[in-house]
Amino acid sequence: MEAQFTILSEQALCDKNIDPCTIEDDLMKLFEVEAYKAWAAMELEQEKEVEEAENYMKEAEEHLNTSMEEFRRFEEEMNEMAKSEYDSLMTLYQSFMVYNSYILF
Repeated sequence: MEAQFTILSEQALCDKNIDPCTIEDDLMKLFEVEAYKAWAAMELEQEKEVEEAENYMKEAEEHLNTSMEEFRRFEEEMNEMAKSEYDSLMTLYQSFMVYNSYILF
């Protein structure tokens, strides 16, 4: 952009037939092009950041799903152990009750 601005400036100084409005229009077009380039670059950077964030979210979801599955297996194992312990205690209790009923009668 600076090179184009320099060319327009030199042209304005050397050529007395140049209309200042034309230079103004050309400069405005240059600024517009530069603004568009900056906007497009920013838009591209934002899209990259969004894609990166989405990838991190997918990884986090996969990790969470894996952790939840491990927790479910652990919970199921603990429930089975608790049920086994309960059944064992109930069997012991019933044996105790039968033994005590013989002693009392």
